[in-house]
Amino acid sequence: MEVSFKPSGCCAQNIKIELDDDTITRVEFKGGCRGNTLALGRLVAGQKMETVSALLRGIPCRGKSSCPDQLALALEKLIDGESLVTE
Repeated sequence: MEVSFKPSGCCAQNIKIELDDDTITRVEFKGGCRGNTLALGRLVAGQKMETVSALLRGIPCRGKSSCPDQLALALEKLIDGESLVTE
């Protein structure tokens, strides 16, 4: 399944998340700090949503949120059964 999430409070404009059940297979950020978002996507591939969410939630950047924090928020919404935009 592939979903899209519109973050707020960070530089990224969109986060695409590909999942196989509760495992993240791919994450792609549109916008944000290119090196950091590419690294983040590679690090979370193959990880469980709950694990990634717990590790990344609450990380600040230039404000109260960040690209990792927004990814965690998107994953929490999916874990709670909320629907994001499906691609």
